[in-house]
Amino acid sequence: MKILLRSDVQGLGRRGDIVDVKTGYARNFLLPTGAALAATDTMEIQAASMRKSRDLRDAQSRDAAMTQRAVIEAATVTVAARAGTNGRLFGSVTEADIVNALRTATGISLDRTAIHMAEHLKEVGSATASATLFDGVEATITVEVVAK
Repeated sequence: MKILLRSDVQGLGRRGDIVDVKTGYARNFLLPTGAALAATDTMEIQAASMRKSRDLRDAQSRDAAMTQRAVIEAATVTVAARAGTNGRLFGSVTEADIVNALRTATGISLDRTAIHMAEHLKEVGSATASATLFDGVEATITVEVVAK
């Protein structure tokens, strides 16, 4: 069954795409949730309009992400955590801690799932983390962990 996607569906397509899916998937999930419309021959113009607006919105979002990346990479984010005398933290610095410190330092608010670290920080010192700001735009965050 051919459908026109009204919103992005992970693993299927983006807004404005006309895709072919199994009838049950369309009838039981995509159509009732409003994520898609049954495609007809006359919907090509509507699909082109949706793709054009999607591309404009993506271009604006990409420009905003590039600006945020410049601000984030120029800043050093400081996180204060309780630590012992040997510099080992009593807990760990997680993605949520970095997001809160980043919001305080730069005013940029990210979702914690956008932050990627190899492992949580467990010692006082300097480390790096990466943040996915937009599809294909990643920023490197310099994190400085200090003892309280």
